[in-house]
Amino acid sequence: MLRKKTTTAAFVFFMTAVTLGRFCGDYGVMRFGIKNILFYSAIMISTGFLICFVLPYVIPTIVAFVLIGFGVSCTVPLVFSIAGKSNNLSSGSALTSISTIGYLGFLIVPPMVGFISEALSMKWAFLIMALLGGIMIFMVNQISEEN
Repeated sequence: MLRKKTTTAAFVFFMTAVTLGRFCGDYGVMRFGIKNILFYSAIMISTGFLICFVLPYVIPTIVAFVLIGFGVSCTVPLVFSIAGKSNNLSSGSALTSISTIGYLGFLIVPPMVGFISEALSMKWAFLIMALLGGIMIFMVNQISEEN
C-alpha cells in the first residue's frame, strides 16, 4: 500500500510541476527567449533522470520527477512554435514533420523504456532517458538566435 501511495505522490508532484511550468512558460519565454527556456528545460530533464539513476530512493526520485515535469512542461509548445516559424519549410510541412516525430516518439519510447528496464533495470532506462535529454541540449544549441 505504501508503494502505491508513493508512486501516486510522485505522479502528483510531476503533474503539478508540468502545470506550473505551463502557466509560467509564456512569462519565461518573454523574459528569457525560446532558446534559453528549451536549453534549461533540457538540463532539467537530463538532471532529473540522472538523479533517478544515481539516487534511486523515494525523496530524490520525487525531486527528480519535479525537475522532469518542469523540463517537459513547455518543450512541446515551444518546438511547435519554432517549427511554425521555419524558413526552410512551409509552416504546414514543418508542423506536420514535428507532429509525426512526436507521435513516433510517443509510440516508440514507452516500449523502449519497458524493454530496457526488463533487460537491465529501470535504473538503466532512466540513464538512457538522461542521455536523450543530453542530445536535446546539443540540438537546442543548433537553433538560430532569432527564435
